[in-house]
Formats: sequence, C-alpha cells, structure tokens
Amino acid sequence: MKNKKPTYNTLQNVGYMASLAWNHRKTVLLLVVIQAALTVGLNLLELFVVPGILRLVETAAPLNQLIAIVVLFALAFILVDGLLGYVKATGTWGPVFLRGTLASWYHAKFCQTSFPNVSDQNFLKKMESGIKALQNNSSAGEYIWTTLTEFTTNIIGFAIYLLLMADLDPVIILVTAAATIASYYCSKNINSWGYRHKEEEGEHLHGINYITSLSRDYKLAKDVRILNMKPWLDDVYNKSMALYKSFLMKRERIYFAADAIDAALAFLRNGIAYAYLIAMVMDGGLSAAQFLLYFSAIGGFTAWVTGIFTNITKLRQESLDICATREFLEHAEQFQFEDGAPLEPQKGKPYALELRDVTFRYPGAEKDTLSHINLSIAPGEKLAVVGLNGAGKTTLIKLLCGFIDPTEGEVLLDGQDIRQYNRRDYYRHFSAVFQNFSVLAGTIAENVAQVTKESGKLDMEWVKQCVERAGLKETAEKLPQQYETHLDRRMFDDAVDLSGGQMQRLMLARALYKSAPILVLDEPTAALDPIAESDIYQRYNQLTQGSTSVYISHRLASTRFCDRIVLIENGGILEEGTHEDLLSKGGRYAELFEIQSRYYRENRPELGEEAETTAKGEICYER
Repeated sequence: MKNKKPTYNTLQNVGYMASLAWNHRKTVLLLVVIQAALTVGLNLLELFVVPGILRLVETAAPLNQLIAIVVLFALAFILVDGLLGYVKATGTWGPVFLRGTLASWYHAKFCQTSFPNVSDQNFLKKMESGIKALQNNSSAGEYIWTTLTEFTTNIIGFAIYLLLMADLDPVIILVTAAATIASYYCSKNINSWGYRHKEEEGEHLHGINYITSLSRDYKLAKDVRILNMKPWLDDVYNKSMALYKSFLMKRERIYFAADAIDAALAFLRNGIAYAYLIAMVMDGGLSAAQFLLYFSAIGGFTAWVTGIFTNITKLRQESLDICATREFLEHAEQFQFEDGAPLEPQKGKPYALELRDVTFRYPGAEKDTLSHINLSIAPGEKLAVVGLNGAGKTTLIKLLCGFIDPTEGEVLLDGQDIRQYNRRDYYRHFSAVFQNFSVLAGTIAENVAQVTKESGKLDMEWVKQCVERAGLKETAEKLPQQYETHLDRRMFDDAVDLSGGQMQRLMLARALYKSAPILVLDEPTAALDPIAESDIYQRYNQLTQGSTSVYISHRLASTRFCDRIVLIENGGILEEGTHEDLLSKGGRYAELFEIQSRYYRENRPELGEEAETTAKGEICYER
C-alpha cells in the first residue's frame, strides 16, 4: 500500500512556519539571517587567517605589520564569535515560543473539537501524528529553525566559496561537487537502511519490551512465584535479545560499508584537488599561501555542498511532521462554534427539548441505533429513559446534549434546531453527570467549580453551599485541608480517595455549581448499591426542582419519581408513561420490573424489605 501524499510540500510548510514567525515572533526570522551571516563570517576568518599570515611571511613583511595582522584577526575572531554566541543565546526562546504556540493550538483543537471527532479513527490518527512535531526541543516544530539557520548558512557559504574558487579550473569545481554529491547520496541510501527496516527492529524490541514490562508489573508478582513463570520469561527475553543482537550486527556491517565508500570518495576528491593544486605550484602559478587558501576553500566548498543536501533532507523530514500537525489543526469540524449563532443560557428558565423524527446510525454500522424517534420534553419536566442492552439510551442522551447530530431529523431547543447555534453555547445549558465522570488532579473545591484557584474564577462561598446541599459538607470539613484537600494520588502524595457514594455527592455538587437549566444523568450511580443510588437520585430530584431533567438508570425503580418514563427498545420508543401507568399496563416495562423485583426477593434477602420497596430489584444491562 502506497503512503498517502502529504497535503503540503516542504516549501509550503517552510512558508507556513515563516508566516507563523512573522505573525507571532518576527525576531526569529531576523536572527536566522544574522546567525547564518555571522557563522559564515567566522568561517571566512578561519579560512584567511593562516594564508594571510603565511603570505606576509613569504613577502618578508615587517614584524610590526605581522603583529598588527595577527592582532586584527584575533580581535575580529573575538568580535564575531562573541556576537554569534550572543545571537544564539538570545535566539533560543523564539523557536520555543513558536512551538508552544502550535502546541496550544493543538491542545485547544483536541479539547474543543466536535465530539464525533473524539471517536473518529481518522481524526485520532491525525492527532497521534500531529503531536510528533511538538513534543520537545528536538521536534520539528522547534528544530526546523535550527535546520533553516544551517541551510541559510550553507547557501551563503556555498555562494562565497564559489566566488573564491572562480580562478580555478571549472573541472576541479565540478569534480569536487560531483564527488561530494555522490558521497552524500551513497551514504544516505545505505545509512537509511535502519529506517527502512524499522518495522523489523520494532518486532524485536516488542518482545524485549513486553517481557520487561511484565517483570515490572507488581500485579503479576504472585503469579510469577506460584506458577514458576521465571524460566519462561527468561527464555522469551533471551530469544528476543538474540534476534535483536543479530539485527544490530547486520546493521553495523552495512553502516561500516557506507563509511568505507565515503572514505574512498573523499580520498578521490581530495587526491585530485591536491594533484591539481600541487601542479599549479610547481608551474609557479600559485604561492604557498594561495595553495593553502585554495585547498582549504575546496574542503570548505565540499562541506557547504554536503550541508545543503543534508539540510534539504532534514527539511523534508521535518516538513512531514509539520504537515501532520497542520492536517490535524485543519481537520474539518462537524459543528458550528464561533461561526454559529450565540445562545446565552437564561438562569432559572426551564427549557423544552425535542427530538423530531430523529434517526441515528453510527459510521460503519449496518443498521440504525435509533429510528424515527419523536420525543418532546416539556419545560421543567423530569424524564426517565430506560431500556435493555444496546437499546440506544446513551445515544439518545448524546443527541439531546448535542454531542452528535442525527443522521436524519432534528434536535430542537425551545423549537429551534440546535445546529444553527454555537455548540459551546448550547453545552452551557447542561449540567451532566455520566457513568464515567472526570476527577481532576486538584482540590475538592477545584473539582466542584471545574476551574483552578489561580484562575480567579473560583467562587469558594458558592462551592461550600453546593457541597453542603449535596450532603458532602461533613465529609469535606473533617479532612485536614477541608476544601483544599487534593484528589488523585497519581499527582499528589497527600491526596485522599473518596468512596463511591462520596464521589457521587461531589458530582452532584459540581452539577449544582454550574446551575445550568437542564440536568442530565446517564447512569452515574451504576456502581452503587440500590439504596445508595436511590438516595442520590432523590437528592438530585429535591435540589433540581423546576429544572428540565433527563435520567437514565438500569434500575427501573430508581427513576419512579420522574414525571414520565420512556422505554427504548429496538431503536424506538416502545412504551411511555408514569411508573404506575406502565405497571398497570402490564407491558414490557412491567415485565422487566418484575424480573428485577424477583431477583432481589430471591437472591438478595440481606437487603431486606427496604431494598424491595426502594429499588425493587436489579438486572444489569449495558448500553
């Protein structure tokens, strides 16, 4: 399979980086030229110093003139080298800043992209490739400025040395250039053997890394000892290491051959140049000083030519990484954001939601997950959505929240299609708690407010009120640091672990803090026992009176307090009504409810009558 052609070529990507510098840090462009000029200037001083002094010696110049020239060269060296060091030091942060700018765009793209992109494999591949240019100081997003500086230096040096060698036979220049180019491409082709065989090397390293990772996994410590797995691990490791050593030996033999060819071509190039220049000296056409100057110039000319081709190759490689970053940043968005109509949430206003003839099919799926759904949620209504595994409950929630758009039909907010709005403004209308919720590596207060204390946007008094209303005040204030207590032990050594019920109350406090007009709960309490879940749901019910709310739970009795219950099955709405209405109908809902009740009566007697009347049993469904 052929590799996909990059969207942008090397010249376009260099232009993109130049434009980035022009718009955000113009000094980077200026310093590239200045550093290249100073580097060439220093090289010219090194080229002329010895021939210049030798020429004075040959012509028997006075001692004071000789000393003056030496001092002049020394001062020039000090001045140019000092300026070059200063420019390099001051130019360090410009490329870092530009890489940081690209990195901020990269992270903003990922964090704020249209939700369907998060599960789009094409988008995820672009994201993985795009980060390569931004990872560290050696990555293309920063190091390309070093390459461009070297390339500019080599171009200037090549032009000046070509002028210096203008008096020589053009054949010598052509032979030198040809031998240099041949040496470069020969070495490049052979030395790239490792790159061409990187997959083979990866296979060898995979076995080594696999065993190494197993040996570091403390979870396997008991199995390794009880099952005597060490001999097997040692055998796999030794076989993988033997194959890898064989691969390395083969690679080094090839690299040695490349070095030998390079040395032979260098000998040929320098031998011809020596012979030509010595012949000119013997004929009286060159002095010793001129001989030294021209021979050094030929060597320098070779270095400039090699440098140009090396830089072109490096620029092509760096261009591919920068191209990948650009492709990620420019990946098409499915939703409108800043270009959409603004939509400011109105505090205290109950909103109406509607799915009008909505059909949704996931990309690549053979059938619709939801088909021609019509569902209206009145302002302030509490709606429960229930159903079996794969019924489409979570898909329905994603549609209501605006995470995905329907394949057919419309999602309406107060009668208006949500696709016309800035989708981020639409999200501001929702407080949502999902089964897999996020816990930040921060304090309790920061997790409630979803902002850092340093941002200046954290309202501590409102945090405390929400924590109290959620029933977590006593727990929080018993901790040594209270609301400043850290969560997530991966980040903080003094962090605490909250229990499942405490974590649910933290999520409730978070939802209350946002004060959005619409509340969505997508089975956040699935890991809790029925009594704990019922308590959490009742607290949500009490604290969100007047808000439009949508609840999902696999325990049917947990949502019996809702104004209406919708049963999803076979991609459509099978039944809807209150808990009592659906039981009295004796349909599918009543059947599932009876199964759950019987499960608890027969298999969970330890929960007692309270569990039967509160939760009425459980059957574990998946979405």
